Amino acid sequence: MFFLEKLADFNDVINTFVWTKIGVWLLIASGIILTLCTKFFQVSHIKHWWKNTIGSLFDKKVIAHTKGKAISPFQALCTALAATIGTGNIAGVAAAIHIGGAGAVFWMWIAAFFGMMTNYSENILGIYYRRKNADGEWSGGAMYYIKDGLGKFKGCGGLASVLAVLFSIFAVLASFGIGCMGQVNKIVANITSAFDIKALSSVTVMGSGDSAVSLYSIIIGVIIMILAGLIILGGLKRIASFAEKVVPFMVIVFVIGSLIIIGTNFAHIGAAFKAIFVNAFKPIAALGGGVGYVISTVMTQGFKRGVFSNEAGLGSSVMVHSNSNVIEPVQQGMWGIFEVFADTMVVCTMTALVILTSGVYNLATGEISAASDAVLVGAAFDSVFAWGHIGSKFIAIAMFLFAFTTVLGWSHYGTKAWEYLFGTKSTVIFKIMHVVMVMFGAVLTSSLAWDISDTFNGLMMMPNLIGVLSLSGLVIKLTHNYVDRNIKHKKIEPMLSAFPEIQEAEKKRLTEENI
Repeated sequence: MFFLEKLADFNDVINTFVWTKIGVWLLIASGIILTLCTKFFQVSHIKHWWKNTIGSLFDKKVIAHTKGKAISPFQALCTALAATIGTGNIAGVAAAIHIGGAGAVFWMWIAAFFGMMTNYSENILGIYYRRKNADGEWSGGAMYYIKDGLGKFKGCGGLASVLAVLFSIFAVLASFGIGCMGQVNKIVANITSAFDIKALSSVTVMGSGDSAVSLYSIIIGVIIMILAGLIILGGLKRIASFAEKVVPFMVIVFVIGSLIIIGTNFAHIGAAFKAIFVNAFKPIAALGGGVGYVISTVMTQGFKRGVFSNEAGLGSSVMVHSNSNVIEPVQQGMWGIFEVFADTMVVCTMTALVILTSGVYNLATGEISAASDAVLVGAAFDSVFAWGHIGSKFIAIAMFLFAFTTVLGWSHYGTKAWEYLFGTKSTVIFKIMHVVMVMFGAVLTSSLAWDISDTFNGLMMMPNLIGVLSLSGLVIKLTHNYVDRNIKHKKIEPMLSAFPEIQEAEKKRLTEENI
């Protein structure tokens, strides 16, 4: 107990430094810089990136399954969304509003707007610096563009190598925490609450009091572990195949359910948006403290929960986007823009409006009539679907789908980070460890794992953003090259890879594709 208390205190110090003192501001500054560098690409070329992402879903080149180790651009998106659309979209949004009030939603939007270009930049660098591993599978990610990109600057070779290793270590640890144990913990908590079976939940297997673990929790943990093992040990192809079927379904169903709640409470939509914009800058009584403190709290919660939700800036989703069979780096970058848009602007906004229009959050005072996290969202759904607590049950199922797919997506991130550190052949060890961690998540009762995971997210972000910002000039060149060739139709040499042999192979593939 003493050890856990000291660990919590130590983690709080690091977490505060990483997020509040540096991380949040570095994250937003990076998004602003990259937005300016690309001349507001997410706005100036909105028609183009929309057409080439969601508008291309009937294009066989985008959705067709590939024969080799690579996956389709759509599968890469779904796998990335599987990892990003998780508990952060429900519990994370609820927590942001619970702590920072309605105004936190505004700062989540701001973080997402600039985060679109951070994610875009990460993805194009991931594709540009990727290479084939020993199994013939594409490998890319922040560790590679840090090592090969930043490392080419004079006197930065050693620093780049260290930062690449640190990123990989933090990614592996984060995959165990936020990518596994934390997600499973939320699944178990919500299922045991919404679908309680007294004969199982009343039997204590270990612990006592608040730390007691029931037989019900153990059984759910075993079931999740078996399901996760069958998919994760099957490799990226199996993960991507599962993700492309489940992710669109779960997003559509959640959005429809949310629209029903919002539609039922239509009269409060205007007041909800007013509260979001006004409370972003004006303190409310429920938060307490001075104006400066409140605004800082609201902004921090919005930014922090925004990146927790869409992961733009962490360098995580790059590891699956780099597995796409896409040729053009900017093409996959545009999917990165859509990823953040779908995650935050759509799913998180739906969650926020459900909470703010349902009455569980007092728009005038900021007072909340329910507990934090997913319980708050469940209470909002119960306000309309009250019979038999169908609303809470719906949220429990949504949390299961959201969190389970996050476990699968993060298993690939951790695998790629492990591969960088220990080689391709040893990745099966990581996969087995990741599956075993599911059981730890099932019996976890403390929030410490979530807090530590939050810290590792921030620690991942640091080396990644250093790498992305140092290569912002390359991001500009790649963007201009793509725009000149594909929008302005200039006859110039394409920039497809940092490596001559891959550049030639991809150039040949691009020529064949355009014939």
